[in-house]
Amino acid sequence: MSQSHAGTDVAGSGAGEAGELDPRRKRALFRAWHRGTREMDLVMGRFADREIRTMSDEDLAEFERLLDLPEPDVFGWITGQLPPPAGIDAGLLDRLGQFRGFDQH
Repeated sequence: MSQSHAGTDVAGSGAGEAGELDPRRKRALFRAWHRGTREMDLVMGRFADREIRTMSDEDLAEFERLLDLPEPDVFGWITGQLPPPAGIDAGLLDRLGQFRGFDQH
């Protein structure tokens, strides 16, 4: 049972667009689709598919930082089930939450 995901976008049929990304953005896109759990792959990967090309360097750095953190924490912050700690970009978390329909406002 094969499903399409960004792994395919980076190296497969969608490679035209992904091929135009700089190496840092390609790496972040790949990592977003390979978090470890399917739920986080879908949340982070789909968000990255849509946003990675237009992210500022600052937004990309914050996104990469989220990719380095434990999945249960990030998922809790995105869904609003856990308050994010100081130093985590709440704006990016809000964008992720709104994108996936988890906005708690």
